[in-house]
Amino acid sequence: MAGENLTVVSEFILLGFSNHPGLQVAIFMLFLVIYVITLVGNLGMIILVRIDSQLHTPMYFFLSNLSFIDFCHSSNIIPKALLNFLLSRTAIPYIGCIVQLYLFIVLTTSECFLLAMMAYDRYVAICNPLLYTVVMSQKRCLKMTAVMYAAGFFNSVIHTTLTHRLNFCQSHVIDHFFCELPSLLKLSCSETHTSKILMVMSVGFNISGSILIILSSYTYILFTILKLHSTAGRCKAFSTCLSHLMVVTIFYGTGMFTYFRLNSKYSQDQDKVASMFYTVVTPMLNPVIYSLRNKQVKNALKRTLR
Repeated sequence: MAGENLTVVSEFILLGFSNHPGLQVAIFMLFLVIYVITLVGNLGMIILVRIDSQLHTPMYFFLSNLSFIDFCHSSNIIPKALLNFLLSRTAIPYIGCIVQLYLFIVLTTSECFLLAMMAYDRYVAICNPLLYTVVMSQKRCLKMTAVMYAAGFFNSVIHTTLTHRLNFCQSHVIDHFFCELPSLLKLSCSETHTSKILMVMSVGFNISGSILIILSSYTYILFTILKLHSTAGRCKAFSTCLSHLMVVTIFYGTGMFTYFRLNSKYSQDQDKVASMFYTVVTPMLNPVIYSLRNKQVKNALKRTLR
């Protein structure tokens, strides 16, 4: 693009939900309540797993990592969105947008792999209970977690580097409440075909790979549960897995809705609502779902409060 007049973008404007001015206060209150619940729930889960010795197992180790990711996810997006809703400070510095995008991709990618590891953990616990402590040893859990975060950082470096090299010469207005990759690609006046293809391939690999692990794990789990003669044993096994399946369905369903429909015609409001689920709603629901449906967590909470 040498020789063309380009405007160097120093900041972006996040429109958020400004096309619904009458709902700004209601949306602000909704985001604020969700953020408070998210902080209390996820920090509480991390502390509870840390201080209660009966929760020092691989399952709750992964759950505490999920809470950490959800806490960071919300803190990366919601505070800026709250300022936009309340004070109409819709501008975000260019570097702030890039940092927000980088953290978003790191955390989203890591959560994809973490949900797959949690499904594998349930597979080993239910299908091979005698080998559980050997297969899911502390050393192996730490290695799996390190690989998970490394994959997130590596994936994020690629996308943020490509995005940073794009030119934004036509508009700096993002019709969203945070800096998400598809929204930035729409604004660029550079050739973005490669970035879009890479994004779809990356999302497809992360989602399909983790979903394949999840489906394989739960297929074996289902056959194992059906072989149980005890009704109480079946109910306990189903209850253990149902919470994880609820989280997986919400997270992957809304994510695929956003990233696999780049060239289709749809309302931007639909995209914002879908994004709200995996960036705002899911981090709030995870600790609630896992705590309310988990007897060990409730008992640990009672012991701690006493």
